[in-house]
Amino acid sequence: MTVRHIVSRAAEADFAVRADGYRVRSAVGEHAGAVHTGFEICELSPAGTLTAHMHSFEESFFMLEGAAVLTTPEGSTRLAPGDYGIVPVGVPHTWTNDNDVPCRWAQMQAPQPRSRYGDDTFPVPSPPATAPVPVDVRDPRTRRHGHIEPANMDPEKQSQDLLAVSASMRTALLVYSGITVKMMVDGDLGARLSTMFMVQYEPDGVAGPHDHPFEETYLILEGRTEAVLDGERHLLGPGDIAWAGAGCVHSFTNAGPGRVRWLETQAPQPPSRHSYRFARDWEPQ
Repeated sequence: MTVRHIVSRAAEADFAVRADGYRVRSAVGEHAGAVHTGFEICELSPAGTLTAHMHSFEESFFMLEGAAVLTTPEGSTRLAPGDYGIVPVGVPHTWTNDNDVPCRWAQMQAPQPRSRYGDDTFPVPSPPATAPVPVDVRDPRTRRHGHIEPANMDPEKQSQDLLAVSASMRTALLVYSGITVKMMVDGDLGARLSTMFMVQYEPDGVAGPHDHPFEETYLILEGRTEAVLDGERHLLGPGDIAWAGAGCVHSFTNAGPGRVRWLETQAPQPPSRHSYRFARDWEPQ
C-alpha cells in the first residue's frame, strides 16, 4: 500500500535557523513528500525582524504564542494568540517581534514552496510601517484577519450577546457527529488556494474512514486524538502535526477524556461537491 501521510512529533521537533532571530520547524513540504502543502511552525526572537519579502504562494497563519507585528501595504497589525489571517500571493510584508519574549505562529503555504526556485520568496522594498493596531473583528474594514478563542467552538455559547460579531456565515459553526468546525481562512477572507479552520471533537466525536481529492494538515492544540492514516494508528497530542495526502484514507477518534481541538488546513481548496469520500458510503448495500 502506498503511504501518503506524515506524522511530526512535538517531542522530536527540529527548529532550523532561517535568518538572524528566526527559526522554523518545517513539518510538511516537498522534502516530506507533500505536493500542494507547506506547513511550518515559525519562531521569532525578541527584537527579531523578517525583512520585506513576497511569495508566489499564499500564506495563511495562526498565532500560537507571544505577539508579532505584520506589516503589509494595508498597514501594520499587532497579532496576539488566537489571531489568524492571510497574506495573498505577491503581497509585500514584514514580520517583527517588538516584545521581550519569543513569538510563535503556525504557517500554511499553498502552492508549496519549491527549493529549486529559492522557496518562491523574493526580497522587495519595505511597505510603509504604521502604528500597529490589534485585530478588530468588529471593524468591517478588517479584510484579511480574524480571531478565535476556544469558547468560539462551543455550540452552547453562540447567542448573539456572546458573539464577537453579528450572526452570519462568518460566525457559523458546523456541528455533526460530536465534531465542531469553525472556518477561519477561506474564500471569504481572500484565500484562493487553501483553507484554514479549527476542529473540535467532543468525547464521543468520531470521523469514520474517508479520503479527499486534496491534502490536509493537522496541528493538535489541546487534548488527544487517535488518528488512523493509511491503516496506521497514531496517538496525537498537543504540538504534534500530521499530514494526509490526497487519497490517504484516514479517520479520527477522540482519545479523551476531554475535548480535543486542532488547527486544520487544506490545499488546494475543496471542490463544491464530493470533497469527502467516506468508505462506508461505497460499501456494497
